[in-house]
Amino acid sequence: MWDDSRVPMFPAAGRAAFSTMRSSDIARLLTLSAIWGASFLFMRIIVPALGPLPTAFLRVALGAVGLAVILLALRIRWEFKGLLGASMVLGVINSGIPFVMYCLAARVLPAGYSAILNATTPLMGVIIGALFFHDRLTGAKALGVLLGLVGVAVLTRAGPVTMSGPVVIGALACLVATSCYGLAGYLTKRWITERGGLDAKLVAFGSQLGAAIVLLPFFGYVSATSGIPGPATGGVWAAMAALGFLCSAVAYMLFFRLIADLGPLRSLTVTFLIPPFGVLWGTVFLNEAVTMAHFFGGCFIALAVWLVCKPPKAVPSTSRVAS
Repeated sequence: MWDDSRVPMFPAAGRAAFSTMRSSDIARLLTLSAIWGASFLFMRIIVPALGPLPTAFLRVALGAVGLAVILLALRIRWEFKGLLGASMVLGVINSGIPFVMYCLAARVLPAGYSAILNATTPLMGVIIGALFFHDRLTGAKALGVLLGLVGVAVLTRAGPVTMSGPVVIGALACLVATSCYGLAGYLTKRWITERGGLDAKLVAFGSQLGAAIVLLPFFGYVSATSGIPGPATGGVWAAMAALGFLCSAVAYMLFFRLIADLGPLRSLTVTFLIPPFGVLWGTVFLNEAVTMAHFFGGCFIALAVWLVCKPPKAVPSTSRVAS
């Protein structure tokens, strides 16, 4: 039996045993989608009051603090086995840069457009995997990514926007973020999984710590030169706490565990499930109406997730029986 708390190394011959999704994997995937779906609501509250860079820094800083408390409460030994540096660099790629990019985009892009662009993460993962990590590009993966994008577009009912300079910059910022997510999934496998594995909570802590350290001087410069814009009410700080502790600390423990169990590409399909949860939170907390676009978009997304996550067909044995 392998330790469920660790990010294990799967040899090539043993990966078939994990080719299908277990109920625990599905539960983690849905929970992570629900948490990250709520993060868009929190950012819409925080960014106008605090600004993009302070929001990104406080998110990773609170995430690191929250994970440190969890590690202490669970009495987990802080043994990184030489992987702390890799985890910290991974955090810059998987948290620091993307969080800044999304906070910048939140100032100029409608939420629907951000959700659509966020769903390009598996597409970036497919492209990066095929180009740099020798990951085979199958027709099912390509079709699944395309159907997922169609489903998100239908679900969010994105309308036309004026292609101004700020809008283009915001869209490019989102694409930079999703490219970082796609790259980080494979780097986690190479730097952590294939080097012996590490407790997912330690990987998550190292990643948030690394992102916070890199963003700290930029946060200090912005705070010293511009100050924190706008008033910060109690609701803003409550949203900030949820964004840091829930959407970073808890979410990244789930995410790194999914990468260990499902691999980088399948874990990235979480981005297909985030918009439906965004619709759900909008309905519950903002009394937004549910339309047929939500139903058809959800069907497209469900089909896309199945295509990307389904195990490959087994290759029949061609060994001969000795005569």
